[in-house]
Amino acid sequence: MLAGVSVDYIVRLEQGRAKRPSSQVAASLARALQLSDAERSHLYLVAGLLAPSTGDAPARIPPGVQRLVARLGEIPLAVFSASWDLVTWSPLWATLFGEPVRQPAGRANLIRALFTGATLCAGERPIIIGSGGVEVFRASLVADLRRVHGRYPGDRGVTDLVDELLVSSKRFRELWESGAVSEHQSERKIVSNDVVGDVELDCDVFTVAGTDIRVVAYTAASGSDAATKLDVLRGSELAAVGSKP
Repeated sequence: MLAGVSVDYIVRLEQGRAKRPSSQVAASLARALQLSDAERSHLYLVAGLLAPSTGDAPARIPPGVQRLVARLGEIPLAVFSASWDLVTWSPLWATLFGEPVRQPAGRANLIRALFTGATLCAGERPIIIGSGGVEVFRASLVADLRRVHGRYPGDRGVTDLVDELLVSSKRFRELWESGAVSEHQSERKIVSNDVVGDVELDCDVFTVAGTDIRVVAYTAASGSDAATKLDVLRGSELAAVGSKP
Protein backbone atom coordinates (compact mmCIF):
# COMPACT_ATOMS: atom_id res chain seq x y z
CA MET A 1 0.00 0.00 0.00
CA LEU A 2 2.80 2.43 0.91
CA ALA A 3 4.58 1.77 -2.39
CA GLY A 4 1.40 2.01 -4.47
CA VAL A 5 2.10 -1.45 -5.91
CA SER A 6 -0.45 -4.28 -6.07
CA VAL A 7 -0.16 -7.26 -3.73
CA ASP A 8 -0.14 -9.59 -6.75
CA TYR A 9 2.89 -7.82 -8.25
CA ILE A 10 4.75 -7.88 -4.91
CA VAL A 11 4.14 -11.63 -4.69
CA ARG A 12 5.41 -12.14 -8.25
CA LEU A 13 8.55 -10.16 -7.39
CA GLU A 14 9.15 -12.22 -4.25
CA GLN A 15 8.66 -15.47 -6.18
CA GLY A 16 10.93 -14.39 -9.01
CA ARG A 17 8.15 -14.46 -11.59
CA ALA A 18 8.51 -10.71 -12.21
CA LYS A 19 12.15 -10.03 -12.93
CA ARG A 20 12.27 -6.53 -14.44
CA PRO A 21 10.52 -3.95 -12.26
CA SER A 22 10.57 -0.42 -13.59
CA SER A 23 12.69 2.28 -11.99
CA GLN A 24 9.46 3.88 -10.71
CA VAL A 25 8.52 0.65 -8.91
CA ALA A 26 12.02 0.28 -7.50
CA ALA A 27 11.93 3.87 -6.23
CA SER A 28 8.51 3.33 -4.64
CA LEU A 29 9.66 0.15 -2.90
CA ALA A 30 12.85 1.83 -1.64
CA ARG A 31 10.77 4.69 -0.24
CA ALA A 32 8.22 2.37 1.42
CA LEU A 33 10.97 0.22 2.94
CA GLN A 34 12.88 3.32 4.11
CA LEU A 35 16.12 2.05 2.55
CA SER A 36 19.44 3.78 3.02
CA ASP A 37 21.29 5.09 -0.04
CA ALA A 38 23.48 1.96 -0.09
CA GLU A 39 20.47 -0.34 0.24
CA ARG A 40 18.61 1.53 -2.49
CA SER A 41 21.60 1.24 -4.84
CA HIS A 42 21.72 -2.52 -4.14
CA LEU A 43 17.99 -2.82 -4.87
CA TYR A 44 18.48 -1.13 -8.26
CA LEU A 45 21.47 -3.39 -8.99
CA VAL A 46 19.66 -6.68 -8.33
CA ALA A 47 16.68 -5.38 -10.33
CA GLY A 48 18.95 -4.78 -13.32
CA LEU A 49 18.54 -1.01 -13.15
CA LEU A 50 20.94 1.90 -12.99
CA ALA A 51 20.86 3.56 -9.58
CA PRO A 52 19.76 7.22 -9.71
CA SER A 53 22.64 9.57 -10.43
CA THR A 54 23.82 11.90 -7.68
CA GLY A 55 23.18 14.66 -10.21
CA ASP A 56 19.45 14.02 -10.14
CA ALA A 57 17.07 16.13 -8.11
CA PRO A 58 16.29 14.13 -4.94
CA ALA A 59 12.85 12.52 -4.84
CA ARG A 60 13.38 9.93 -2.09
CA ILE A 61 11.84 10.85 1.24
CA PRO A 62 14.27 10.35 4.14
CA PRO A 63 12.94 7.96 6.84
CA GLY A 64 12.72 10.81 9.36
CA VAL A 65 10.46 12.79 7.06
CA GLN A 66 8.27 9.74 6.48
CA ARG A 67 7.82 9.41 10.25
CA LEU A 68 7.10 13.14 10.49
CA VAL A 69 4.32 12.87 7.89
CA ALA A 70 2.84 9.86 9.71
CA ARG A 71 2.82 11.62 13.08
CA LEU A 72 1.50 14.94 11.79
CA GLY A 73 -1.48 13.35 10.09
CA GLU A 74 -3.87 15.69 11.93
CA ILE A 75 -2.85 18.62 9.70
CA PRO A 76 -3.01 18.90 5.90
CA LEU A 77 0.56 18.09 4.91
CA ALA A 78 2.16 16.98 1.65
CA VAL A 79 5.69 16.22 0.49
CA PHE A 80 6.92 17.35 -2.93
CA SER A 81 10.13 16.71 -4.84
CA ALA A 82 12.44 19.56 -5.83
CA SER A 83 10.51 19.93 -9.11
CA TRP A 84 7.12 19.80 -7.34
CA ASP A 85 6.15 16.20 -8.02
CA LEU A 86 3.67 15.10 -5.35
CA VAL A 87 5.38 12.29 -3.43
CA THR A 88 3.20 11.63 -0.38
CA TRP A 89 0.54 13.31 1.75
CA SER A 90 -1.43 13.07 4.98
CA PRO A 91 -5.07 11.87 5.00
CA LEU A 92 -6.32 15.36 5.92
CA TRP A 93 -4.45 16.88 2.96
CA ALA A 94 -6.40 14.52 0.69
CA THR A 95 -9.64 15.43 2.48
CA LEU A 96 -8.94 19.14 1.97
CA PHE A 97 -7.75 19.02 -1.65
CA GLY A 98 -9.18 15.74 -2.94
CA GLU A 99 -7.56 12.34 -3.31
CA PRO A 100 -4.51 12.61 -5.62
CA VAL A 101 -5.07 10.99 -9.00
CA ARG A 102 -2.72 8.26 -10.18
CA GLN A 103 -0.88 9.34 -13.32
CA PRO A 104 -0.30 7.13 -16.41
CA ALA A 105 3.43 7.73 -16.05
CA GLY A 106 5.30 9.29 -13.16
CA ARG A 107 3.88 11.38 -10.34
CA ALA A 108 1.33 14.16 -10.33
CA ASN A 109 3.07 17.52 -10.61
CA LEU A 110 1.80 20.77 -9.08
CA ILE A 111 3.32 23.04 -11.74
CA ARG A 112 1.93 20.94 -14.61
CA ALA A 113 -1.52 21.09 -12.99
CA LEU A 114 -1.35 24.88 -12.62
CA PHE A 115 -0.36 25.55 -16.22
CA THR A 116 -2.06 22.81 -18.22
CA GLY A 117 -5.14 21.93 -16.20
CA ALA A 118 -3.81 18.39 -15.69
CA THR A 119 -5.60 16.62 -12.85
CA LEU A 120 -3.77 16.67 -9.53
CA CYS A 121 -6.63 15.56 -7.27
CA ALA A 122 -9.95 13.81 -7.79
CA GLY A 123 -13.03 15.97 -8.30
CA GLU A 124 -12.88 19.65 -9.11
CA ARG A 125 -9.44 21.15 -8.76
CA PRO A 126 -9.37 23.37 -5.65
CA ILE A 127 -8.67 27.07 -6.01
CA ILE A 128 -5.38 28.03 -4.38
CA ILE A 129 -4.92 31.75 -4.00
CA GLY A 130 -1.80 33.25 -2.46
CA SER A 131 -1.52 36.78 -1.11
CA GLY A 132 -0.99 38.08 -4.66
CA GLY A 133 -3.40 35.77 -6.48
CA VAL A 134 -2.93 32.81 -8.78
CA GLU A 135 -0.59 34.66 -11.16
CA VAL A 136 1.86 35.49 -8.38
CA PHE A 137 1.70 31.86 -7.24
CA ARG A 138 2.46 30.63 -10.75
CA ALA A 139 5.34 33.08 -11.22
CA SER A 140 6.84 32.03 -7.89
CA LEU A 141 6.76 28.34 -8.81
CA VAL A 142 8.29 28.95 -12.26
CA ALA A 143 11.12 30.98 -10.73
CA ASP A 144 11.63 28.17 -8.21
CA LEU A 145 11.71 25.57 -11.01
CA ARG A 146 14.34 27.61 -12.87
CA ARG A 147 16.48 27.51 -9.71
CA VAL A 148 16.06 23.73 -9.49
CA HIS A 149 16.83 23.32 -13.21
CA GLY A 150 20.07 25.22 -12.73
CA ARG A 151 21.01 23.20 -9.69
CA TYR A 152 20.30 19.82 -11.32
CA PRO A 153 21.07 20.34 -15.04
CA GLY A 154 21.51 16.61 -15.62
CA ASP A 155 18.16 15.57 -14.17
CA ARG A 156 16.11 14.19 -17.06
CA GLY A 157 12.80 14.50 -15.22
CA VAL A 158 13.30 18.21 -14.53
CA THR A 159 14.44 18.90 -18.10
CA ASP A 160 11.51 16.94 -19.57
CA LEU A 161 9.04 18.87 -17.40
CA VAL A 162 10.44 22.23 -18.53
CA ASP A 163 10.46 21.18 -22.20
CA GLU A 164 6.89 19.89 -21.96
CA LEU A 165 5.56 23.09 -20.39
CA LEU A 166 7.44 25.35 -22.80
CA VAL A 167 5.47 23.69 -25.60
CA SER A 168 2.10 23.24 -23.89
CA SER A 169 1.70 26.52 -21.99
CA LYS A 170 2.19 29.99 -23.43
CA ARG A 171 2.03 31.57 -19.95
CA PHE A 172 4.69 29.19 -18.60
CA ARG A 173 6.91 30.04 -21.57
CA GLU A 174 6.51 33.78 -20.89
CA LEU A 175 7.40 33.38 -17.23
CA TRP A 176 10.29 31.04 -18.00
CA GLU A 177 11.77 33.41 -20.56
CA SER A 178 11.65 36.26 -18.03
CA GLY A 179 14.66 34.62 -16.39
CA ALA A 180 13.39 35.13 -12.83
CA VAL A 181 15.03 32.88 -10.23
CA SER A 182 13.90 32.52 -6.61
CA GLU A 183 12.90 30.00 -3.98
CA HIS A 184 9.18 29.54 -3.41
CA GLN A 185 8.26 31.01 -0.03
CA SER A 186 5.67 30.32 2.63
CA GLU A 187 2.48 32.39 2.42
CA ARG A 188 -1.19 32.41 3.31
CA LYS A 189 -3.52 30.63 0.90
CA ILE A 190 -7.25 30.33 0.42
CA VAL A 191 -8.29 26.78 -0.45
CA SER A 192 -11.74 26.08 -1.89
CA ASN A 193 -13.25 22.86 -0.52
CA ASP A 194 -16.65 21.47 -1.52
CA VAL A 195 -17.56 20.59 2.11
CA VAL A 196 -16.55 23.68 4.11
CA GLY A 197 -16.11 26.29 1.37
CA ASP A 198 -13.14 28.67 1.31
CA VAL A 199 -10.53 28.10 4.04
CA GLU A 200 -7.76 30.64 4.64
CA LEU A 201 -4.66 28.87 5.94
CA ASP A 202 -1.02 29.53 6.65
CA CYS A 203 0.98 27.53 4.11
CA ASP A 204 4.53 26.86 5.28
CA VAL A 205 7.17 25.26 3.06
CA PHE A 206 10.04 23.45 4.76
CA THR A 207 12.98 22.18 2.71
CA VAL A 208 14.72 19.08 4.04
CA ALA A 209 18.42 19.92 4.33
CA GLY A 210 20.57 18.19 1.74
CA THR A 211 17.66 16.86 -0.33
CA ASP A 212 15.56 19.77 -1.70
CA ILE A 213 12.49 17.75 -0.70
CA ARG A 214 9.66 20.16 0.25
CA VAL A 215 7.33 19.53 3.18
CA VAL A 216 4.25 21.74 2.74
CA ALA A 217 2.02 22.15 5.80
CA TYR A 218 -1.30 23.99 6.11
CA THR A 219 -2.26 25.26 9.56
CA ALA A 220 -4.76 27.64 11.19
CA ALA A 221 -4.69 29.63 14.42
CA SER A 222 -6.53 27.99 17.33
CA GLY A 223 -10.09 29.21 17.65
CA SER A 224 -10.19 30.71 14.16
CA ASP A 225 -12.89 30.08 11.58
CA ALA A 226 -10.35 28.16 9.51
CA ALA A 227 -9.47 25.93 12.50
CA THR A 228 -13.17 25.13 12.93
CA LYS A 229 -13.42 24.18 9.26
CA LEU A 230 -10.39 21.89 9.56
CA ASP A 231 -12.08 20.21 12.54
CA VAL A 232 -15.15 19.62 10.36
CA LEU A 233 -12.95 18.02 7.69
CA ARG A 234 -11.26 15.82 10.29
CA GLY A 235 -14.69 14.67 11.38
CA SER A 236 -15.73 13.90 7.82
CA GLU A 237 -12.47 12.01 7.29
CA LEU A 238 -13.06 9.86 10.40
CA ALA A 239 -16.67 9.25 9.35
CA ALA A 240 -15.51 8.08 5.93
CA VAL A 241 -12.99 5.69 7.49
CA GLY A 242 -15.60 4.38 9.94
CA SER A 243 -18.08 3.66 7.13
CA LYS A 244 -15.68 1.37 5.30
CA PRO A 245 -16.35 -2.37 5.74
